[in-house]
Amino acid sequence: MHTKILMSLSAFLMAVAGLAASFLPKEILAYAGAWDEGFEVFLVQVLGALYLGFAMLNWMARINLIGGIYSRPVAMGNFMHFVVVAATLVKAVFAGFHSFEMIAAVAIYVIFALWFGAVIFTHPLKK
Repeated sequence: MHTKILMSLSAFLMAVAGLAASFLPKEILAYAGAWDEGFEVFLVQVLGALYLGFAMLNWMARINLIGGIYSRPVAMGNFMHFVVVAATLVKAVFAGFHSFEMIAAVAIYVIFALWFGAVIFTHPLKK
């Protein structure tokens, strides 16, 4: 497994999402057609902080041996995040949200969920 690539890509994805949610919460909510004032803005900013925290974790753990029992908490946290969000996005698509952005998000999250699943349930190979 190429976990350095996986961890770097997931760190980049989460950093972009985290920065956007932290600094552009009203714009994100307005684009989504949601209420863009008050508590919703706060929740999007909190989500941005969570994504930035995960991005930092993944960036700093990218050089570690990951898989099997090695760095299992890092891999399991990422796996859980990507599986739950992928399932939620798939549910949204089945509920009628068929925008290009939604389909792209589903594809990205499913790929990362499968990749982290493969990392968790296989033994890593040392070079």
